[in-house]
Amino acid sequence: MTDDKLPPMSSNRPYLLRAIYDWISDNNLTPYVLVDAGREGVRVPPQVIKNGQVVLNLAMRAVANLDLGNDWISFQARFSGVSHNIHIPVQAVLALYAQENGQGMMFPADEGGDNPPPSDPDDTPPPPESDQASDKPKRNAPFLRVVK
Repeated sequence: MTDDKLPPMSSNRPYLLRAIYDWISDNNLTPYVLVDAGREGVRVPPQVIKNGQVVLNLAMRAVANLDLGNDWISFQARFSGVSHNIHIPVQAVLALYAQENGQGMMFPADEGGDNPPPSDPDDTPPPPESDQASDKPKRNAPFLRVVK
């Protein structure tokens, strides 16, 4: 059978996310997820977004009803004492890593061949970033740093 007759494969990202999450949890470490908050479909409290990204603690003690699905990550979490329903398209995940030692996996911002999860047709995309920051160098890849 030739390659052109094979159906396209689904993204491996949700499978890797679940595996890395389990690996981090099984080692009694705290799984943190880095999310591109500008991606369509990301639903997080706006006050937790910094520089277009958000880092969220996915430890079982920090969230309720965690669902690491093929298209979405969803859970309930408290921010400043207020419970929120969090929804993150899997394609918006930039990294999943252990808070204690930074070990985990980074993911490309744009993965070729993957389709974003279906969204509500009434959703409008965020406005493009202004050119005011054009004097800053643009990064092509996300990065992680240890915050103490």
